[in-house]
Amino acid sequence: MTSTHPTRTGTDVMAHFLPRSPFVAKLGIVAESLADGEVRLRMPWDPSNVTLADMVHGGAIATLADVTVMATAWAGAEVPADLRGVTVSMSLQYLAPARATDLIGMGRVLRRGQSLVHCDVDVVTPDGTPVAKAVGTYKIG
Repeated sequence: MTSTHPTRTGTDVMAHFLPRSPFVAKLGIVAESLADGEVRLRMPWDPSNVTLADMVHGGAIATLADVTVMATAWAGAEVPADLRGVTVSMSLQYLAPARATDLIGMGRVLRRGQSLVHCDVDVVTPDGTPVAKAVGTYKIG
C-alpha cells in the first residue's frame, strides 16, 4: 500500500507548531530558517516585553533561547509516532542588555542521540551583538 501523504519531518512539525503556539505567538517569535540541525528564530522588538524603559526582559530572552533549543532539536529529527517533546535542561548566560531591538536565536545541534538532542544557542541582535548564550538538552518522543 502506498501513502499519498508525504513523510513529515521534524522541520515540518516546527513549521506547523511555531505559528500556532499561543505563547510563541504572544512574543511574536517567527522562524527565519529551519534547516536540519541549525535554526534561526526572530523575536521582534515589542515594548510590552521590557523590564524597564527599553531593556528587553530576561524572561523574554530566556523564552527565545528555549524555543530555539526546541526548534533546533526537532529540525532534522525523525518524527516519532507520539508527538511529544520537552526541554530537560538549559543553562543560560546573559552577556549584554538588549535595548529596543529585535532578537535572533541561532541554534545548532551539538549531539543528537536516540531521544536526547544537545543544542547550542546564541541570542544576538540583528547586527550580531551577543546578548545571551544557552546550552540545552531536549527530549523528543
